[in-house]
Amino acid sequence: MLEYYKTVSRRGAAELVIKKSRFIGFAKPVSTEEEAVRFIAEIKKEHSAATHNCSAYRIGERDECQKQSDDGEPSGTAGKPILEVIKNQGLKNTVVVVTRYFGGIMLGAGGLIRAYTDGAAAGIAAAEPINQVLHREVMVELDYTWLGKVEHELRLRGTLLGETQFTDKVTLRCLPLNSEAEEFVSWMTEVTQGQGTIAAGKAEYIGHKTFP
Repeated sequence: MLEYYKTVSRRGAAELVIKKSRFIGFAKPVSTEEEAVRFIAEIKKEHSAATHNCSAYRIGERDECQKQSDDGEPSGTAGKPILEVIKNQGLKNTVVVVTRYFGGIMLGAGGLIRAYTDGAAAGIAAAEPINQVLHREVMVELDYTWLGKVEHELRLRGTLLGETQFTDKVTLRCLPLNSEAEEFVSWMTEVTQGQGTIAAGKAEYIGHKTFP
């Protein structure tokens, strides 16, 4: 698994009007090619009256799945520019569709490339780019007498916390960076003087607007 990657946080849409043509950029995070294809089909259905629904997506840890479609526009003037925006912004696991309602004025190849580039960028901005960072779950079980001290140390370290469980003991769900998990376990063992039960668990991605 990648330690981090950049994608968009949600489905977003933004509209531009260029020489009377409406360009609506849509972007969405996806994890598989099937999801991307399904999203493109949804937009085509929602905008079946549009002149074109051009698209591109980039999926996989090594960007192994990359596809584009001009959907009837002159070759290389729509799908490729959309894919280039995805690449230039460093996005993974992202699908973008730019819908065009023709306004009666021809844009020419250069104009189309600029319009689809701008439409893709607008859709991506509306979908809010985000960094998905890999964290590792570390469960720390303690006697209640240790809670105040441990919580204080975790705040100083800036460790992300999940839900805390309160039973006969207290269990903290800590979420350090995956790359720092081993060091975190050693540190927590030192903080608790070996009195806690510490167990590393699953890895999971958590979204950050900026790198933690």
